[in-house]
This record gives sequence, C-alpha cells and structure tokens, in this order.
Amino acid sequence: MTNGQNIFQKQLVFGEYCDRWISMNSTRLKPSSRAKYQATIEKYIKPCFGSRTLGRITSEEVDEFTRMLICEKKLSAKTVRDILVLFHSILVYAEKRSKQTLPEIEIIYPRQNKKQIRILNEQEEKRLMGYLAEEMDLYKFGVYLALRTGLRVGELCALRWSDISMKELTMSVSRTVQRIQASGIETSPKTRIIVGTPKSDSSRRTLPLMPDITALCDRFYDGNPDSFVLTGQGKCMEPRTLQRHLKSYLEDCGILGVHFHTLRHTFATRCIEAGFDVKTLSEILGHASIGITMNQYVHPDLERKRENMRRLKNVIEV
Repeated sequence: MTNGQNIFQKQLVFGEYCDRWISMNSTRLKPSSRAKYQATIEKYIKPCFGSRTLGRITSEEVDEFTRMLICEKKLSAKTVRDILVLFHSILVYAEKRSKQTLPEIEIIYPRQNKKQIRILNEQEEKRLMGYLAEEMDLYKFGVYLALRTGLRVGELCALRWSDISMKELTMSVSRTVQRIQASGIETSPKTRIIVGTPKSDSSRRTLPLMPDITALCDRFYDGNPDSFVLTGQGKCMEPRTLQRHLKSYLEDCGILGVHFHTLRHTFATRCIEAGFDVKTLSEILGHASIGITMNQYVHPDLERKRENMRRLKNVIEV
C-alpha cells in the first residue's frame, strides 16, 4: 500500500466504515439481518457519528449517544444494547482497517430489567381453545398450532405440507417468513416478504405430532405437498395477517395484554408444568441453549422452594 493510500484510509469517516462493514459481511448475513443492521446504521449511528473521523469519537460522546437513545428515542434497554454492540463491531473493524491505534472508547451498556412473561392462565387458554374449535378455518388452525406446538409466527407461516409427515407423525421446521425493508432503510415505505432460513441452526427441528394436530392436518390438507399449510396455495400467509386475526380472536374472548409470542410462552409453561425435562423442551422450542429455556421458563414457585428446603436436616433440635 502506498503512502497516498494510507493517507486516504486515515481520512475515511465513520459512515464510510459503516458501509464497508455491511459490504464485507453481506455474504454471511441473512437478508433479514442485513436489512436490520442497515436500518440501524442509517437511522441511529450515521446521524451521530457518520461524518466523524475515527480519532475524534470519544467515550463521552458514546455515553451521550446512549442517553439520547434511551431518553429521547425512548428505546428499550435491549434495543440500545443491540445498537451499541453493532456500533462497537464497526468500530473494531474500522480500527483494524485504518491501522491506527485509537484512544480507548468505553461503552457502558444499559442494564436490562427482566420482564415478567405474560402467559394465558388456564381459564383464558380454555376459552381461547373453545373459540378456535368453533368453525375452525386456516387462520384459527394457525393460532391453534402456535398454542399447541410453540412455533413462532414466521415459522408457522412458512410451513408447507411437505414439512408434515403423516406416516412418521412429525412436523419439520426449517424455514421462516419475514417482512423486511426492501432497501434496508427502516424509514423506507418499500418492504418485501422473504421465506428464508430460521432464526438459528437450533431453530431447525422436528416435532412429534399430537393426535389433535394430526386430525386437523387430515382435515385441512389439500393434497398438494408444495402448498403452504396456512393458505393452501403456493403463496405464504404474512405473519402480520395471522397476528391481526389473533388480535380479533382475543378481543372476542375478552383476553387482554396478549401478543402472538404469548402463545409460545404459554405452550412452554404448560410443558414445564407437565414435567418436560429442560433439554427436550429446549429442542422443541428451537432454543440455542438450555440456558435460554432455564432463564425464561424454569422458575420454582414458593411452595416448591419450601419443599426443597424441608429436605435439609435440622442442625439443632427445635
């Protein structure tokens, strides 16, 4: 590399490094991930740091950036952490490419408060199940599948009949449906639906079919293994369409504070209550590790804690 090229590299601003980071990682990123990162860069990172040269970005400015995201943009702690992780990755890349030794930048990540997971109680679940059973159509079938398998909404919409084996009585999850910004910019009105690989490698999984699911598959199968389960056509159902139908069903049932992922949480909780071992449940849910399952769903109640404490022997006579 010539001296002139070195000088040019040192004069690049952070926004240009952002573009180069996206380009460098484009082959390994899923389209949905690339669109998400591009949108985050354009909406949050570039407006604050895009025109700055590397050596002029300070810890104080990053701290102010964090406060702005939380206080002005009203973003959740998790979203802010995700933005800062992306910012740091680009910063590390920029430092390596520029071959500069930059001042150390301290990034303070906001603490995430653990949210209480909303699940349907037994009465709500029974009410919803009864509602879905009345004049069940493909939309109700999709919601019923979510409640009885724990599949994510995108995974449900991506199911084809070829993924269901009536001989083996299994359902294979290998794809997901997502709507992403066509240009990769969050403010763009243009979006597109993609059917791609699932959230992670562990999300690829095979589930045994329960008798009620098997009976409903027999009922709704249109004879074409290539058609999507929830449409009976070669075109998939959009996740937000199924979400809108769920919202309508919940209103009819008088159930509040529930979104589609609540069905997944409810399924997982019922599995724990039924005595599923954590490893099996983790694989059924498609979690990357049993730690995720443990942290989200395995929480002993007070009576179980008392039961375990009673097993300790008395140290003194009482």
